[in-house]
Amino acid sequence: MATDKLVAMKIFRRVAELGSFTRAADDLDITAATVSKHIAFLERDLDTRLINRTTRRMNLTGAGLAFLQRTQALLDDLDEAELEARGLQAEPRGTIRLNVPMSFGLTHITEAIDSFLRDYPEIDIDLQLSDRMVDLVEQGVDIAIRVRSSLADSTLMARPLRTSRNIVCASPDYLKNAPEILGPEDLTRHNCLTFSLHDRPGVWELGDGEVRVSGNYRTDSSLAIRQSLLRGAGVGLLPRFLVQGDIEKGVLVPLLTNFPPKPYTVFALFPPGRKQPTKVRLLLDHLDQHLGEKPYWE
Repeated sequence: MATDKLVAMKIFRRVAELGSFTRAADDLDITAATVSKHIAFLERDLDTRLINRTTRRMNLTGAGLAFLQRTQALLDDLDEAELEARGLQAEPRGTIRLNVPMSFGLTHITEAIDSFLRDYPEIDIDLQLSDRMVDLVEQGVDIAIRVRSSLADSTLMARPLRTSRNIVCASPDYLKNAPEILGPEDLTRHNCLTFSLHDRPGVWELGDGEVRVSGNYRTDSSLAIRQSLLRGAGVGLLPRFLVQGDIEKGVLVPLLTNFPPKPYTVFALFPPGRKQPTKVRLLLDHLDQHLGEKPYWE
């Protein structure tokens, strides 16, 4: 493969993953004109348009998306081949792009990343914190962590990591002057703070049944709900991995423990059809060790 085509493929990959010629140029420490030149070279060589671009935005064509997936796999394989050729003493290197929900990432993943990077200083981590699912191929994501009861997209490769449950909780200050909560139906008399990214934010599944709740605050951030609960704003249904420390300190009180919600699985998701590079496998093993055989939040 000609060197200039390989360079062009690497540049195309960063343009596609970052969604911008300018950002790709900054990331690669080259000029935007150089980026444009290499993309134009690829499109001439392939005799097809890879990227539709206007003055305000760009997006991949169908051919561009297909070429990106092949390019990512090929470049990852080249990195693996280089690592093997250097021998066992070679340090794994390169960038791992990780997409993680905000609450789980801040409370459990960032600490693991810090210790991983101390062990593997030649690896860079590009961490995206987002509760919204992204297109792993188009965004160039190597691993996405998602907390789900099931996976809707069956084309993704998945590895279950751990399980977790939600728990109903509130602060002692809120409960002091609030109606007693003995069963799920009692929640209808309370200000329930809801997570807008749930499939049904106003319906909480507890035990074998469900209850319709309402309140004056809905948000797409579990962290925001936790902060409001600590200030006595109402009742919340939050992941145990987020509030277990608060419960142990007594600043949040677990409620309706006889009506446990169904467990969720913490999944690691991967782009379809791509072998996991050594650096990705190393990070997964590190996360597995960090979380513990039994999740420490349980």
